[in-house]
Amino acid sequence: MTKHDSAWDGILDTDEEILWQGRPDPKFTFKPAMIFTTLFGMAFAGFALFWMIMASSAGGYFWMFGLIHFAVGVGIIAGSIILPSYKRRRTWYTLTSRRAFIASVMPVFGKRLKSYPITADTQIEFQDNPIPSVMFASETRRGKNSSYTVPIGFELIHDARQVLTLLRSVQKDQK
Repeated sequence: MTKHDSAWDGILDTDEEILWQGRPDPKFTFKPAMIFTTLFGMAFAGFALFWMIMASSAGGYFWMFGLIHFAVGVGIIAGSIILPSYKRRRTWYTLTSRRAFIASVMPVFGKRLKSYPITADTQIEFQDNPIPSVMFASETRRGKNSSYTVPIGFELIHDARQVLTLLRSVQKDQK
C-alpha cells in the first residue's frame, strides 16, 4: 500500500506512505493478570451475596443495599474477562513510513487515534506468543500509590513477523 485514501488527509504528511494496516485478533486470550482481577471480583461479589442472604433473614428490604456491591463484583469479573477482547474488536492498526497509529472506537470514550513516531532509537520488542505482538512504545500510568509502565504496540497480530521487518526498515530509513 503506497497511496492513502482521503480518510488520511490531514493526518499523514504529504510524503508519508501507508506500509501496513491490520487488526488485532479479537478472540479471548488469557493473561496472568486476569487471575487476580477475577478472584478479587469473585470475593467482592461473594461477600455481597453472603451479606444479602444474611440481611434477608432479618426481613424487609434492607438486603437490597447489597445488590450494588454484588453488581460491582460481577462487573469486575466480566470486565477482566470480556473487556480486553471487546477493545480489540474495536481497534485498528496502521504502520506508515514514519509512524505507527493505533485507532479505536469505544462507546463511552468515542474515537481515538494515537500516533507513535518510529525513529532509529525506537526500542522494538517482538513477543513470540501463539499470536505474536510487536511493541514499539511505552506509556507510564499512575496507580493509586505508584506509577507503572505499559508497553504499547500492535498486539495479537498474525502477520507480526512481517510487521517487525517493516518496522526495522522504517528505523533504517530514519537514520
